Amino acid sequence: MKTDSLRRLVLAILTTAAVALAGCSQPGNGAPQTSSSTVPSNVKLTDAQRQHIHIYAVAPSKFHITTSANGIVDFDNDQATSVVAPFSGPVTKLLVSPGDRVKKGDPLAEVVSSDFAAAIDAYQKGIATANNNRRLADIDKDLVQHNGVSQREALQAETDAVSAEADRDAALQSLLSLGVDPKVVKEIHEGHKITRVEGVIRAPIAGTVAERLITVGQLLQAGTTPCFTIADLSRVWVMTQVFGADLASVRVGDSAEIDTGSDATRMQGKVDNIATLVDPTTRAVSVRVVVENPHGLLRKQMYVRVLLRSREESDGLLVPTSAILRDDENLPFVYVAQADGSFARARVMLGYRHEDQYQITEGLKPGDQVMTDGGVFVQFMQNQ
Repeated sequence: MKTDSLRRLVLAILTTAAVALAGCSQPGNGAPQTSSSTVPSNVKLTDAQRQHIHIYAVAPSKFHITTSANGIVDFDNDQATSVVAPFSGPVTKLLVSPGDRVKKGDPLAEVVSSDFAAAIDAYQKGIATANNNRRLADIDKDLVQHNGVSQREALQAETDAVSAEADRDAALQSLLSLGVDPKVVKEIHEGHKITRVEGVIRAPIAGTVAERLITVGQLLQAGTTPCFTIADLSRVWVMTQVFGADLASVRVGDSAEIDTGSDATRMQGKVDNIATLVDPTTRAVSVRVVVENPHGLLRKQMYVRVLLRSREESDGLLVPTSAILRDDENLPFVYVAQADGSFARARVMLGYRHEDQYQITEGLKPGDQVMTDGGVFVQFMQNQ
């Protein structure tokens, strides 16, 4: 009797051991099974939890590709000029400061210049010579009618008068190019005696004095020394660089937004030039944006953020940025609603970012229901 009880006990132990071994082995080759925890299972939410999520229905959308880049403000070189010394001599007085508004012809600085004095002297002599030669030509024209002089002499006198008048006019143009005050020119023309006159550097265009490059006492060299920079700052250029991947979506005429970082209001601009060459250092292409700057908020060398918005319309699937999550491998995915009410992960391929949405190039189809708010909480539940 004792022997039968002992046999039954041993048999029970062997049976339990066999079952345990069978549960730890994979049928066929005995290799260990892959843990199901490495593949996140779908998540089901309670009615209370569903109150805290939002669902977005994926549908084809039309949008304009926006390219973001850094930019630097520069003068509009079509409305800016460098004022170079028109004559030589030391500076005696500065009449403007950076930031001053000037009109065309306004005085900028005074200079003691022998060039200036020589130009005045040449004009005075030109007037006197032209007047004398014209008077002699008129006299000879009258005398030739009474046989007082020969026709040849009268023609030569007329030639001398015309030549002297041409020299006078050339001297006048030289004087005007030096920026002589029109009142002084009129006094010279009327024969008034001109005492010492300071050479005056004048503004060639209207605008703002952006730079003053000379000081009192500095010796200027005619045609060489830069003195001022005058620019119309009501419109500026923003220079930016676009790399090859984004260049295909940028065209001349595209709109742009300029973000200074210090003002909530973005300024509007337009792409008006795209370089034909690639910068050998950065491997990028320069893009120029023209921006209206009526209040002077943009200043030369200021760093700004540029958003270039393509005029050409694109098609694609867009989802809110809040729907995009990252897995342990830093790959993007979204939660998609299933027919049974659960949510499953779907890996996606991201394209262009359009404002607060991402273009999805792979991983979703029209009609998919994507979770937006609440995805982080669901991801936390899966990782537990």
